[in-house]
Amino acid sequence: MRFSDPLHAPEQSIACERRDYPEWHRGRTRYGVWTLPVDCPRILARLERARAHLGAWLHGDYRRQAHITLFVCGFPAEAARFDDDFPGERLSAQFDTLRRLAARPFELQIGGLDSYASAPFLTVGDPDRRLGALRAALAAHSAEIRQAPYHPHLTVGLYARAVPRQALQQRLGGFADAEPLALPIHELHYSTYAASELAGPLHVEHRLALCPSPRS
Repeated sequence: MRFSDPLHAPEQSIACERRDYPEWHRGRTRYGVWTLPVDCPRILARLERARAHLGAWLHGDYRRQAHITLFVCGFPAEAARFDDDFPGERLSAQFDTLRRLAARPFELQIGGLDSYASAPFLTVGDPDRRLGALRAALAAHSAEIRQAPYHPHLTVGLYARAVPRQALQQRLGGFADAEPLALPIHELHYSTYAASELAGPLHVEHRLALCPSPRS
């Protein structure tokens, strides 16, 4: 649920507990996701302005690089023991399918500030509807680990406190920086992060370049 939804907005934000969550990772050390890198200076500057706009409502030690999650894989493993394990053969199959797909570079549109209950984000538009085909190619070899429908977004940070709906909606509405900014996508990343650090940095394990259009 998003705070921009007039009918189903959350009652308040959810404060993120900064702890290890052993009941989730069960001793497994890394967590894998397919991501789209965000390295446009204008977008990164907007991201920083959004963090400053929300200020002390956010945890101050969010260290994850700017990215858009494409597909959540799970815990890398030699073999699947748990339903959120991600064996290596699934990753290999995903790579093979993406290479055969030969997807071209494309462009996303980064917009203004919105929020889920747990995290604020910049909106992401997919005008050419390219993300669906990429996600379908990945899903052909592995069920995605997901608790809610997929909506591409650029995370701003994690909430440090519970903020009532009205106050948060007013603050979000006061962020006027919403002109669409173009984000070119030229490659896909398979990245992992330490399971004990929910806001820790991503490590890019593999890069897959998208195929440029052939010259005429």
